[in-house]
Amino acid sequence: MIEFRVAGILLDIEGTTSSISFVYDEMFPFVRRELHTYLAANWGQPELAAACELIARDAGAESLAAWPESTSAAVADEVIRLMDADVKATGLKEVQGLIWSAGFESGELQSHFFEDVPPALRAWAASGCDLRIFSSGSVSAQKLFFRHTIVGDLSALLRGYYDTTTGPKKDAASYTAIAGHFELPTGQILFLSDIVDELDAARAAGMQTALCVRPGNAAVDDERGHPQIRTFAAVSMYS
Repeated sequence: MIEFRVAGILLDIEGTTSSISFVYDEMFPFVRRELHTYLAANWGQPELAAACELIARDAGAESLAAWPESTSAAVADEVIRLMDADVKATGLKEVQGLIWSAGFESGELQSHFFEDVPPALRAWAASGCDLRIFSSGSVSAQKLFFRHTIVGDLSALLRGYYDTTTGPKKDAASYTAIAGHFELPTGQILFLSDIVDELDAARAAGMQTALCVRPGNAAVDDERGHPQIRTFAAVSMYS
C-alpha cells in the first residue's frame, strides 16, 4: 500500500485504467473498418469538416481547401498513414473520436477497464476526490469511453477531461495548465500513468506521481523514482 496526501487525481487511460490490448485490438481496428463508410456518409458535416481541417494542417497545408488531397479518400489514406505510424496528431484523434462515437452510441463498442478501476473510482469520488482524465484521445472520445463501459456509465465520477489541445503529454506546461483547472495546490494532485516520460513531466510541474504496471504494458527499465502500483487498490489517500 502506498499512501498519498492528495485531493485530486489525474488519470491516463491506455495502460492505466484500461488495457493497451483493448485499444489496439478493438478500438483501432474499428476505426480502420469503418473509416471509408463514415467519411462517405458524413463528408461535409461540421464536426467532420473541422477534424479534416486539422488533418490537412497537420499535413502542412494552410487549410483543407488548399490541400491538394482534399477528398474523403485522401483523408482516409492520411488517417491510415498516421495510425500506422502511431502519430498522436490532434486531427487524427478527432476523426477517431467521431468514428468511436458512432460505435459507442450503437452499442457495438463498450470500453474495457481493469477490474480494480471502477470500484476505486467510485470510492475516490465518494471521498470527495477531484478525478480528471488526461489522454491523447480527444475529449469527446474520452467522455464516450467512460459513459459506455462494460460496467455502466462512469462519467459522473469525473470532473474534467484533457487531450493534446491542452498540450503534449510529455510537457510539464501541460500539467501546470491542467492543475489550474483543479483549483488545488499542484502538490495535492496525483498523476497515474504507465509512461515514465509523462510522469517526469507531471512531477516537474509539481504533481505527485505513480507508475502503473499493468498486464500487457511495456517493460520499464528505469522508473526514475516514480513509485510503482499494480492496482488502484494500492493507492491509499489521506488528507
